[in-house]
Amino acid sequence: MKILISDAFDASLPDRLKKFGDVTDDKSQLADANVVLIRSKTKANKEYIDSAPNLKLIIRGGVGLDNVDQDYAKEKGIEVHNTPEASSVAVAELAFALMISVPNRLIEAHSTMKEGRWEKKALKRTELMGKTLGLIGVGRIGTVLANRARAFGMHVVGYDKFVTYSDLVELKTLDEVLEAADYISLHVPLNSDTEGLINKETIGKMKDGVVVINTGRGLCVNAADMVDALKSGKVARYATDVWPSDPPPDDYSVLSAPNVTMTPHIGASTKENLLRIGDQVVEIIENFKG
Repeated sequence: MKILISDAFDASLPDRLKKFGDVTDDKSQLADANVVLIRSKTKANKEYIDSAPNLKLIIRGGVGLDNVDQDYAKEKGIEVHNTPEASSVAVAELAFALMISVPNRLIEAHSTMKEGRWEKKALKRTELMGKTLGLIGVGRIGTVLANRARAFGMHVVGYDKFVTYSDLVELKTLDEVLEAADYISLHVPLNSDTEGLINKETIGKMKDGVVVINTGRGLCVNAADMVDALKSGKVARYATDVWPSDPPPDDYSVLSAPNVTMTPHIGASTKENLLRIGDQVVEIIENFKG
């Protein structure tokens, strides 16, 4: 078995996989690979799959599979797996960090201190306690985030078309979540239903001064509509870890918009999470029957 590690995984993973066969990170060997390990950077589309005639298994280290053409892989007899359980804590903790940075004015406080300014009187804080967090997507990551938000005294509501019960989240319609939330956090995959889900119409249903956090997928937010909402003050801050591509185009409008907190798609990049992903990769290959 030849295993190609196409994207960044924990440094210990190649040695852990040697018991299964030849392990390489040389992408020029794609044509010989039986197993390919990818994360977000590699796009396993039709062209990619056609370049790998010996491929039997694609493992995406992470939650979503929108960078894999699953239908074409199935047509070619290729199994596709991801590691959804591994990343929940890492992504939820980053979402919470982005959220808590806003009322505590951490970005402004740090920046003004670096500039030699003492803005103690100007930087008035608010609290998360008593505020409503609206989750769009109440899966593994949303549930972990809900648990942390409740510990801070927040009320948590959420919408998920596939979830009918949660003991942590008060489930509502999408419109009800948009109307109720002081903070909105996105945890949905990218598909035809969710692309551009946050747009002029849905933003219009939100509270004035809402905070939107996105650790899901960049294209779930219509960039032009979000920038307009930031400029008008309808959205007080947009905090995002995800982009239309990694990295985004230089002219991507969110990059230069006001009141944006940005991180370079680091949600799943904790040391602990990469080890958990490695554990699941090993388990998937051990159970692979191809």
